Amino acid sequence: MDVKTTAKTTESQGERLKKRSNVGEIWHRLRKNKLSMVCLVILVIMILGILFAGVLSPYDYAEQDLTQRFALPSKAHWMGCDDYGRDLLTRLLVGGRYSLLIAILSVAIGIICGMVIGALCGFFGKRIDATLMRIMDVIMSIPGMMLAICISVALGSGVFNTALALAVGTIPIIARQLRSSTMLINSQEYIEAARSFGESNFKIIMTHVIPNCMAPIIVQASLYIGGAIMGIAGLSFLGLGVQPPTPEWGNILNNGLDFIYDFSTRWHVIVFPALFIVVAELCFNLLGDGLRDAMDPRMRK
Repeated sequence: MDVKTTAKTTESQGERLKKRSNVGEIWHRLRKNKLSMVCLVILVIMILGILFAGVLSPYDYAEQDLTQRFALPSKAHWMGCDDYGRDLLTRLLVGGRYSLLIAILSVAIGIICGMVIGALCGFFGKRIDATLMRIMDVIMSIPGMMLAICISVALGSGVFNTALALAVGTIPIIARQLRSSTMLINSQEYIEAARSFGESNFKIIMTHVIPNCMAPIIVQASLYIGGAIMGIAGLSFLGLGVQPPTPEWGNILNNGLDFIYDFSTRWHVIVFPALFIVVAELCFNLLGDGLRDAMDPRMRK
């Protein structure tokens, strides 16, 4: 083994140790934020319940029992039953799969597309920057929910179409954020050194630019998931998202609101779906705030 190989091996090991120490330091600071940790525990419990709904509940989400129509919460049905006698807890747990799947998919699409556009604009500038940023400005000028509704109407309902409708509104925000970060990184000396060694623009972007922009992107992702859950519920509530009989928090709430006139005896078909939506969004938002503080160097003590 020659000297260069040994040096590279030592350098890579040092980088791995540094990354591990950074992750440990972020986790240590996050644990000090009690509110964020409570939200993390709630989300873990909720996600485990959603993933293992078939084990936790003896009922099928589509199983109807008209003798149990609007049954109030009891030992047999912890959250009661809906207008078809279907177990509400089972439907909320299964519906959470679709809500989280679409939320994660929409955030992933928005972040990937936004990172590509932002990196290209910040790295190359000039006409590419001017053209793509003007397109992003046009998209940002349209209210996010209105844009999602228009796209959903044009594409139709479905898991991917709903995710795409919500993702389009997040692309410009991610693109503008990554563009500014890329412009700062692009002026650093190690970028010039990489160019002098003959590295391609693609390799520089993938190995130097994007990895150094990941911290704020991770924080934004956790915040956007909460907003996406609310957006999915809104589209499904309007009949543009996931369609019945497939359960999703928004269409379950929409179904419950049909019986709001008799709230005293049918409150559970409204309160529990709304509670799931609000708790999930609130926990993701507060966890995102905690991650932002934990990853901010200025917050170190």
